[in-house]
Amino acid sequence: MAELAMDGANPDVSLLYDINGLAKSAPTWFDRVMEFVGEYGILLALVLVVLWCWWSLRRREDRDSAMSAVAALVWAPLAAGIALLVNIPIRGFVERPRPFVDHKGLDVLVDGKTDYSFVSDHATLAMAIGAGLFVAHRKFGAVAIALAIAEGFCRVYMGVHYPTDVVGGFALGTAVALLLAPLALLLLTPLVSRIARSPRLGRLVRSRRAGTASLRLAVDLPESRAGKGSGPGKGAGTGPGENDLAA
Repeated sequence: MAELAMDGANPDVSLLYDINGLAKSAPTWFDRVMEFVGEYGILLALVLVVLWCWWSLRRREDRDSAMSAVAALVWAPLAAGIALLVNIPIRGFVERPRPFVDHKGLDVLVDGKTDYSFVSDHATLAMAIGAGLFVAHRKFGAVAIALAIAEGFCRVYMGVHYPTDVVGGFALGTAVALLLAPLALLLLTPLVSRIARSPRLGRLVRSRRAGTASLRLAVDLPESRAGKGSGPGKGAGTGPGENDLAA
């Protein structure tokens, strides 16, 4: 793969120069922004999306739905960690140098990158979180996947990865997150269920407001049915005996 990358006619190299060429024509301050965003910013944004999703899921009125969704949410960062571990032997096997090692004229925004290029750790981690989050909540997952795609673009823009490094990271992160999800949820859901029953840790899975809303729904529902059945011509009484019977 490294030999292919050295070929100037390779579309991978051509796309690398096209995307990284944007950095040469951009102002210095914009390159600094892209450097921060590509190195740290998008990963921090993914953490915020995960926390926002958790805050939303734990307020669901359906207890079983909340527990299964939180279990899927817990799987997202675990999937990212596993994907990074899987990437270690892949990098050692492929041994693809960084783009700036074999290609001159690139505008490299980050110094000190001496490890191998394939597969991109940042792209792998970001897409694993995005795919895992999509299992828990589609809307938040779609946002996370969009951030992962932006992360991949930034890595090429910064001159530290080939486009195929990024695509390989996307594929690895998605595969780990989705293929191992059934087994992970089978193990995590009972654990999350136990935490939900804990007096101290239960709030991590279910908020108090969600429990109160469920209780109100359970109490109000029979009363509303009783109210619909009463009225002239239906022979329903309004005394306490009828309300108790409906309940």
